[in-house]
Amino acid sequence: MTRPSTHRQPGFRRFGKTWPLLGLLLALAIVAAICNRFGNDQLQVTLTEMLIRMTVVVGMYLFIGNSGILSFGHIGFMCIGAYAAAWATVDPSWKQLMLTGIPDVLQQNQYPFPLAVAGAGLLAAIVALLLGTAIMRLSGIAASIATFAFLAIVNSVYSNWETVTAGTSSIIGIPAVVGPWIAFAFAAATMAIAFLFQISRWGLMLRASRDDEVAARSSGVSIVRVRLIAFVISAFLVGVGGALYAHFLGVLTTDIFYIGLTFVTLSMLVVGGIGSLAGAVVGVVAVTAVVEVLRLFEAGVPLGGVRLILPEGSQEIGLGVVMALILIFRPTGLTRGRELVWPFRRRLRSLPCAAEGPATAAAAEQQVAVE
Repeated sequence: MTRPSTHRQPGFRRFGKTWPLLGLLLALAIVAAICNRFGNDQLQVTLTEMLIRMTVVVGMYLFIGNSGILSFGHIGFMCIGAYAAAWATVDPSWKQLMLTGIPDVLQQNQYPFPLAVAGAGLLAAIVALLLGTAIMRLSGIAASIATFAFLAIVNSVYSNWETVTAGTSSIIGIPAVVGPWIAFAFAAATMAIAFLFQISRWGLMLRASRDDEVAARSSGVSIVRVRLIAFVISAFLVGVGGALYAHFLGVLTTDIFYIGLTFVTLSMLVVGGIGSLAGAVVGVVAVTAVVEVLRLFEAGVPLGGVRLILPEGSQEIGLGVVMALILIFRPTGLTRGRELVWPFRRRLRSLPCAAEGPATAAAAEQQVAVE
């Protein structure tokens, strides 16, 4: 008898290797399409904000999840990116009146949205390169405290540099061009970049340094260099997320990018699972759902002739309770720090016929199971 053709096996293997990314993109596209098609305006706004935060959280995961260093400063890069995009796209007449300290090339011109987003990410990456040269030599709690100091510095500078950031006042007139599908496109691109990094040799070396720094160093891994590469790429993606946020809100103030947003984004990573791309994505969706339900109850929900209203601040309390429960009962997050599994990886795609003997068939089954 003729053995069935196996020439498609390598293609299936490659598809299986990319399934952790493709599965997430497919699920996210379905959710976005359903919400965009059947949801009201408020749901579409929520969806857009969720996808923007997904860009930020996945960007944070690229560094935090692979290096094991908890960074409290990434929202500082988001702030840098948001203001950089605003400088590029706000009407020149307003900038000449209120932002007299920015360079003439920004003050007298208005640039298109794609160029503003690219510039925002680039500025955040440059700052990360300068900052990371020093911070990436630290490990553990020392590195985390240093990143928090960076966040405090950014907030202080942007709150007081009135000729450049308008200080505690708002930058207005930012074109609100980001909708659900633009946000989805950037979230998908960010997920693809994070996935490609984690399967690259740089991602492998970075995770090796996370698991055993001494062993990684003895194997020839330049820990500072691989951390710095991840830190810069991560800052670029978070800066892009900041630009999207600015063009989603249409108004910017420095208070947005501080402790509150830092807590929310880190909680998304922790709830989903800080050790995987799937965890970052699932965490954003789960925390967004919890926050939106609590926000709905804060506004008031009719229940049996009575209006049930939760006190203000219930969102923060509820999010804290969710985090505590996750850390107690599932410390590795909802996904347990694992990626999506290709569902057909153990399927026997090609077995020899019975005429070839049971030993050969058993060997083939064992080989496919290993694959």
